[in-house]
Amino acid sequence: MQLTSRFRFSAAHRLDAVELTPVQNRELYGKCNNPHGHGHDYVLDVTVEGPPDVSGLVARRAALDTLVREAVIQKLDHRFLNKDVAEFASAVPTTENLATVIRDYLKAAWTLPAKLVRVTIAETDRNTFVWEAGK
Repeated sequence: MQLTSRFRFSAAHRLDAVELTPVQNRELYGKCNNPHGHGHDYVLDVTVEGPPDVSGLVARRAALDTLVREAVIQKLDHRFLNKDVAEFASAVPTTENLATVIRDYLKAAWTLPAKLVRVTIAETDRNTFVWEAGK
């Protein structure tokens, strides 16, 4: 059985790889290379899996919500990812990399009996990124 909980947070970023020239960055990242950055209202889905316990729940929703809020949302909400999040000091804050950072935050804080199986993050209505356990 799987349970997915949805969260929202807002953050800004600038896609700019230090290895590339300014022209190459503009060609690769387009408007996402804006020198002043740009923001997104991200939608984060965290999926856990396991058998329902004696109460009939895969995971205690309040415990999952608290874990995600403390391990992820408090670190990312209303932040400029390039400057405010240590993991992006040496990595381009693409949403692919953001999904990986979120996965790592969750794994480091994980205390639930249910298994973390998926992190899905939507940057826009058109762009969604998925990390799945075992893949």
